[in-house]
Amino acid sequence: MEHPENDELYAGLTVNKGIEQPPSINPYLKKRARRKLYTAGEYVEGILKGDLSLLSQAVTLVESNLYEHRALAQEVIEKCLPHTCQSVRIGITGVPGAGKSTSIDAFGLHVLKNPGNKLAVLAIDPSSERSKGSILGDKTRMEKLSVHPDAFIRPSPSAGSLGGVARKTRETIVLCEAAGFNNIFVETVGVGQSETAVHSMVDFFLLIQLAGTGDELQGIKRGIMEMADGIVINKADGNNIERAKLAQAQFRNALHLFPLPPSGWSPKVLTYSGYYELGIAEVWDMIYEYLDFVRKNGYFEHKRQEQAKYWMYETIDEQLRNHFYNDSIIREMLDEKEHRILTNMQSSFTAAHDVLDYYFSHKGEK
Repeated sequence: MEHPENDELYAGLTVNKGIEQPPSINPYLKKRARRKLYTAGEYVEGILKGDLSLLSQAVTLVESNLYEHRALAQEVIEKCLPHTCQSVRIGITGVPGAGKSTSIDAFGLHVLKNPGNKLAVLAIDPSSERSKGSILGDKTRMEKLSVHPDAFIRPSPSAGSLGGVARKTRETIVLCEAAGFNNIFVETVGVGQSETAVHSMVDFFLLIQLAGTGDELQGIKRGIMEMADGIVINKADGNNIERAKLAQAQFRNALHLFPLPPSGWSPKVLTYSGYYELGIAEVWDMIYEYLDFVRKNGYFEHKRQEQAKYWMYETIDEQLRNHFYNDSIIREMLDEKEHRILTNMQSSFTAAHDVLDYYFSHKGEK
């Protein structure tokens, strides 16, 4: 091969050798130190002081599925229980796009106008069934509330749990109350009909609806309406005011067909605009009226006691499920039974009975 650059005519030409291929990883990159895992006492001390960083880490600890985190999380919750304040817990749900996050921004600012009030918002985001991921983007709709010094917003993935809330939301409420937050908002994923779990952890259940979602017959079909303590029609502004008033009348007609709830309170239907902050005060007057009503007739304490009993059984169910699926022999049996079912050697029902029979016959040995 000819190299003209070596000819005497080009004696003044200098050819550089070049450089070696640079490494794909920056050699100056410093390894990030692993986050310190605090003791239960350190977590509790930080939470009681109102340290939001430690509160967030404690919530992450509670939500963790790692076996070694469960005992520590339980110890933190047990130590926080005596320090929980008497908070007002509000559950907020509605169809996707009803304006739940925008409304919470307006509701939260209204609540924080009163001196001494602190607000924690637990926003539950749906998790993908395929990727298991979650966007956790509800906080972006709470622009004013997210920068308020007396507000704490915690998005959490639903992680496949039914009921519109994450499995650990109940424990998170305990931590937030211990940190001094006397107002708790629980925003559900907004699936529409399965929010029984959030109803069993809040004092007031608010259903946000939109105009034009169907007549009163469609309203009756929605089982969630039976649990709602108040219904509000959002986006009652501009050209939509008349449609919102029509929807208000239709939902009122639908509510007349339901029996009176155990609280003795007749749910009200109001209209408001979360974006333009119209009618917010009237919504909160309704909520405070309900709370005064149930405190006077004793239903408030009765409901709290029933909720505590419900979550005892839920915790038992969860612990049994974890104990069952974390058993190494059971996991081996399940793999074997899956193969037998897929090859048509055994039916699903007999396979389930075999595994359960083994579990119940050997549980006393552990």
